[in-house]
Amino acid sequence: MPWIQAGFYAVLPFLAAAGGVLSGGWLWDTLLKRTGSLNVARKLPIVAGLLGASTIILANYTASDRVLIAVLSFAFFSQGMTGLGWTVISDIAPKQMIGLTGGIFNLAANLAGVITPIAVGLIIGSTGSFVHALTYVGAAALFGAASYAFLLGDIEQIVLE
Repeated sequence: MPWIQAGFYAVLPFLAAAGGVLSGGWLWDTLLKRTGSLNVARKLPIVAGLLGASTIILANYTASDRVLIAVLSFAFFSQGMTGLGWTVISDIAPKQMIGLTGGIFNLAANLAGVITPIAVGLIIGSTGSFVHALTYVGAAALFGAASYAFLLGDIEQIVLE
């Protein structure tokens, strides 16, 4: 593949992710206006986005560059839809603890941002393949979707007395 074409293809998933962030924000607002339910407006886009992000596993099963870019673009778009997860924190956290709760949320996200590249590097280093690394990332997305769907209770602000 020529360098220009490779560069064009390489940017597409990241453009899709940006579109996912914007679309996710629009969807969150639209669902809240239409349903009045924080549970629907917050959980549905996050769970759907994480399920879509898990399709990155399909990249293991294609030999076509165009199909690979399409899979990655869809997975990145879907992951972008989940980028507003911090709004759940502002919906749930007690008013007196918004800063601390947001800090803990960001700490967890940043730890994942540190651990994931290390885990992916170790997986690729030990197997010589991206197959298990992409499976790890897809499984993490599925775990996240299940957590939001089944572990997170109703989205309502906690009131401290």
